[in-house]
Amino acid sequence: MKSLASLAQFVGRTFAVWVLAVTAAAYFAPDLFRPIAPYIVWLLGMVMFGMGLTLAPGDFVEVARRPREVGLGMLAQFTVMPLVAFGLTRIVPMPPEVAAGVVLVGCCPGGTSSNVMTYLAKGDVALSVTLTTITTLMAPFVTPFLVWVFASQYLPVDAAAMFLSIVKVVLLPIAVGVAIKALLPGFARTLVPVLPLVSVTGIVLIVAAVVAVSQAKIAQSGLLIAAVVVVHNGVGYALGYLAGRLGGMRLPQRKAVAIEVGMQNSGLGAALAQAHFSPLAAVPSAIFSVWHNISGALIANYFGRRAD
Repeated sequence: MKSLASLAQFVGRTFAVWVLAVTAAAYFAPDLFRPIAPYIVWLLGMVMFGMGLTLAPGDFVEVARRPREVGLGMLAQFTVMPLVAFGLTRIVPMPPEVAAGVVLVGCCPGGTSSNVMTYLAKGDVALSVTLTTITTLMAPFVTPFLVWVFASQYLPVDAAAMFLSIVKVVLLPIAVGVAIKALLPGFARTLVPVLPLVSVTGIVLIVAAVVAVSQAKIAQSGLLIAAVVVVHNGVGYALGYLAGRLGGMRLPQRKAVAIEVGMQNSGLGAALAQAHFSPLAAVPSAIFSVWHNISGALIANYFGRRAD
């Protein structure tokens, strides 16, 4: 078990490398990865189940202890990225499926890898974990509404169906994980050390499936989508940091909010796009998953050298 935990830690630290490697393999050998596509929802549920196993009461204490900082971070999460995404779709000519996919990933909650990047950046990890947890739990209500507001002009949006999908793929697995932790704490503790391996495997396979299914479309418009994703992600970091600064936060909190806003739960975006739009609409989320782990490591390295 100890060797498996060590492997999980190594895989978690090298997440970006695995995403890049498997993405390249899926692009050049799509037939190997297309059979994974029907299981995208199950893979994301596995990742969310792992999140449920790690939740603790302390993750919610910060809400009561620092309501202003948590509230500002939540507001930034669900305004900055959706608005930037919508702005990019209006400025850059792109197919309707791609535009809907860009908006969708912008409307997702923060990604769990933001917590690791905040730690490496010497930011406020407790605030980061709280924001990831709260925005994930809010996602069934907020994400469908935002997608309906900003993406319905590109593709039909069934907000009710999207709500049910997020409940099934996010809230239900998290609830099961929380229940197992409460009822079988010893069993949960044995699983926690290997969760990075489970999470990385799940997200990497989701990205690989999306890339494989959309390989031909990526060959046509992949550079355009990649450019939009890079700008979206970068502006998210900058405006997240600015929001923290305008809110009077200290540097560790500004780092946490910047990273939380810039790094999205792109696995959820890919799963929702695949289920409710089209494989092409899932491509922005897949590319986002690759890029934000690279940019997150770079910005964490930069932030880590900045003292308060």
